[in-house]
Amino acid sequence: MAENNSVKKLDEDYAEETAEALKEKKKQKNSRKKPAINMSSTETKSGSVFSIVLVSALAVVMLGTVIYSFDRRNTMYNKVSSLNSELNFAEAENVRLQSELDSKMSAKNVEDYAENVLGMKKIDSSQIQYIEIQTDDVVNIPEQDESLLAKLKRLFDTCVEYFRG
Repeated sequence: MAENNSVKKLDEDYAEETAEALKEKKKQKNSRKKPAINMSSTETKSGSVFSIVLVSALAVVMLGTVIYSFDRRNTMYNKVSSLNSELNFAEAENVRLQSELDSKMSAKNVEDYAENVLGMKKIDSSQIQYIEIQTDDVVNIPEQDESLLAKLKRLFDTCVEYFRG
């Protein structure tokens, strides 16, 4: 049995050696196929979290500003649209009232109002009185002799007027 135990021991040793040899071969194959990657871990700096939060808050504020400006623009467009519709209605009402006023101001309506409401009557030829005005009355103002200073002034004014064009 001693021989049997020694064979077993040899078999076990051989199996261990072959297992180790297989592991070595696998390691060599794996090392050939895959490059060795070294991973390094970097610690986060305390300022980087703050800067990320600050940039995020700034982005949110800018987005909010854009949305608010779009809302204000839409509000103004709606106001302009409603005011334009009110203006169109007022212009149409103005045209209607103007035509109504023109129809009431016709000569026939004015005459009817004067006769029926105010009690006025048409004039007849016996009520007309004529007034004669004399047109022969003309006033003549004789020319006066001008003094020497007045003549010089007129001459100076004429020269200035000539040079000015």
